[in-house]
Amino acid sequence: MPAAAGKHDAKGAESKPDALYHNYCSVCHGDRGDGRSRARNSLNPPPRDFTTAGELTREAMITIIAHGKPGTAMVGWKTQLNAAEIEGLTDYIRKTFMIVALDPKLQRGKTLYAQNCIACHGSQGQGSTLPIGGSKPARDLASPQARAELSRERMISSVTTGRPGTAMAGFGGRMPAADIDAVVDYVRAAIMVPQTDISGTNAHAGRAGSPAPKAAATASGADMKQPMPNALKGSVTAGERFYMANCATCHGAKGDGKGPRAYFINPKPRNFLDPAFTSSFNRPAIYAATSMGRQGSEMPAWSKVLNEQEIANVAEFVFQRFVVAGKRTAKAK
Repeated sequence: MPAAAGKHDAKGAESKPDALYHNYCSVCHGDRGDGRSRARNSLNPPPRDFTTAGELTREAMITIIAHGKPGTAMVGWKTQLNAAEIEGLTDYIRKTFMIVALDPKLQRGKTLYAQNCIACHGSQGQGSTLPIGGSKPARDLASPQARAELSRERMISSVTTGRPGTAMAGFGGRMPAADIDAVVDYVRAAIMVPQTDISGTNAHAGRAGSPAPKAAATASGADMKQPMPNALKGSVTAGERFYMANCATCHGAKGDGKGPRAYFINPKPRNFLDPAFTSSFNRPAIYAATSMGRQGSEMPAWSKVLNEQEIANVAEFVFQRFVVAGKRTAKAK
């Protein structure tokens, strides 16, 4: 479970458990906690699939996260996370990914879903794009529309009596009420859960009430005198503390993109020493990249975790240490 980024240095503040999972755990254990990550083929034994790990107690998980697990790639995080963060991360994993594994009724529902529903609705509840038996396509149970429209009562009714005009048959004559309850509760607990947006894929806005900062043009020769957005002034000292504790694991202490976690990441972390970066990323561009994350990469949207001042601090450090100092080094050569 190599680290990407973690807690920030704001006094009295702790990172949210969903952000901790994304930044520390998802690279190995996957976004869905099922171990299906890009790193799994490089690890032996493979990362734990939390969705089937019902035997893991809360106490055991806290111990493993804190101290690691010998013989695996799982390292201990007690030097990176405090006790409250480790407990919060444990509880997040258990309630988000292990809820089915820990509940016998939901386990029964999972089995029933595989036996009766998966052929039409798919393993992830994604439904079908083509009509089934001349009727409408099977519903996408994982969609936001399904979450908004389908109450538990309506789903139980549909499974019991079927849906007219669709291929959805009634199971009331084949399945006892307790089993219908179980399969509906499984779908609601495991399939209809909205996915947390931490990675930056859709994170294009800052905190509530704050518009997303506009990145400056990144063409060669960007104006390096442009200030931070919103009249912010970044602290290099505070930014350095945060960077070394959270960003260096990917981008490297030297900013060369060769941090200890970089081996597991594809695409690779940005190299702040690259002339393409030092010539095009000014303060607004670095601030925007830090705030909004990077689509299709492991770079999270830090606006989900940090406030504007904290983002300005780390952006100022990156700008001064790698852009300004990098240009001086290049000229000296």
